[in-house]
Amino acid sequence: MKIIVLAGGLSTERDVSLSSAAGICRTLLEKGHDAYLLDVFLGLENAPEHLEDVFTLPGHGLEIARNIGTEEPDLEAVRASRPDQSDCFLGPNVIELCRLADITFLGLHGGEGENGKLQATFDLLGIRYTGPDSLGCAVAMDKGLTKQIFLQSGVDTPNGACLHRDDAGRTLSDLGLSLPVVVKPCSGGSSIGVYIVNTEEEYEEALKKSFRYEDEVVVEAYIKGREFACGIIDGEALPPIEIIPKTGFFDYANKYQDGATMEVCPADIPEEISDRMKELTVKAYHALKLNVYSRADFLLDAEGNLYCLEMNTLPGMTAASLLPKEAKAVGIEYGDLCELIIRKSMEARYQQH
Repeated sequence: MKIIVLAGGLSTERDVSLSSAAGICRTLLEKGHDAYLLDVFLGLENAPEHLEDVFTLPGHGLEIARNIGTEEPDLEAVRASRPDQSDCFLGPNVIELCRLADITFLGLHGGEGENGKLQATFDLLGIRYTGPDSLGCAVAMDKGLTKQIFLQSGVDTPNGACLHRDDAGRTLSDLGLSLPVVVKPCSGGSSIGVYIVNTEEEYEEALKKSFRYEDEVVVEAYIKGREFACGIIDGEALPPIEIIPKTGFFDYANKYQDGATMEVCPADIPEEISDRMKELTVKAYHALKLNVYSRADFLLDAEGNLYCLEMNTLPGMTAASLLPKEAKAVGIEYGDLCELIIRKSMEARYQQH
């Protein structure tokens, strides 16, 4: 197949996306596909005269891949580096190349990659892509809306509320909450802008910092417990994986720095808890109108209560990421997983049933 692997963009998770997508592109090449790694925002300025020749270029676009730093990327510098200085999210030749491909593998994370806008655009342009549909992506990206849907659908989740910038003066008691709490942007990812706060002063500071990212934040009860993730492919949950950061919680630095976190898969938990986590993952997946694949994040407290925090519609896809590790636990190797995602995406949207 001719496959464009789309990455980068203008999300705070840009570097994560480039790393994920490079892994996807390499494994698809090993599987015999004509794959090319493309930055959705920077595009391909100096394209070959015949665009389809891109799929057989020797470097396959992999020169744009990079390691993930401990700090989030400088997005203003990325904007400034685009030669045409356009503010269009889709860079030069991106639409044309995606239309030439048999399918576009979305290796994007956060922002426009996961909020459904790109998926809706591709639907209108007749571009085939991997992962969930635009509706599911839009709903799951909004943590406040996700929380409401979870509560209505019987998916256990921490008590919490949405707070708009204009309402930032509301007290925790107004929200029905008490310290400690977690403050996080409504539509962020990779734990960027997430703060665990124990005092009123920390709470006010966390609000200021989170509101730098967007106009709406989620404030929710802090649940002390073990951290887990549970992937799902085509409606079937994978074995849960436990995430054990060596310090603090599973924040941006702990997620992407080698050796910062230990991951255990299958998780060392009683079978009934594992089954409950998988059951809640499937319930959350359907409640949010998702399809193809995604990943749920959970906390397990000392009393054995499970709390689903959110669903990631385009979870990390480096070979060391959580979803590929869960797939490997049931015998699905990384390259086979990438091909399975392509196949399930084609079945979900582009083939007559």
